[in-house]
Amino acid sequence: MVKVDKYELPDDLYYWGRNPDGSIRGRTWAKLEPDGRVRVGLTDRGQDMAGKILFIRLRPKGSTVEQGKPIGTIETAKWTGPIESPVSGVIDEVNEELKRKPSLVNEDPYGRGWMVVIKPNKLDEDLKNLLHGEAAVKWLEEDLKK
Repeated sequence: MVKVDKYELPDDLYYWGRNPDGSIRGRTWAKLEPDGRVRVGLTDRGQDMAGKILFIRLRPKGSTVEQGKPIGTIETAKWTGPIESPVSGVIDEVNEELKRKPSLVNEDPYGRGWMVVIKPNKLDEDLKNLLHGEAAVKWLEEDLKK
């Protein structure tokens, strides 16, 4: 686990974080599970920028998602917006606990605050667009300068 400023950045995750033009996007993470599926959530920086999460609407199990397209929306006191998927595939599992306690995303963004699990359909291609390791650290450092 790397810490940049006050934000945690687990080194076993992949991050959806930069557009081709260099601008910041998404702020979601992807964890490759042993069974081939991908667990997805909002980064520590993303949840902090959003503020206290009041409501989360996630697409249902069985929904097809594309990298960079919404898997749902979050609502806070200061912002409502999409949650971008870091990978393409089919939603296989939804964290139902977030309906009752959306604040889990703020409290434990890389643990109990996960959002969906996706069965990826073009993982090798999608991983090329994600940040990992030192590239993710540099991305977060740049994001903090803005």
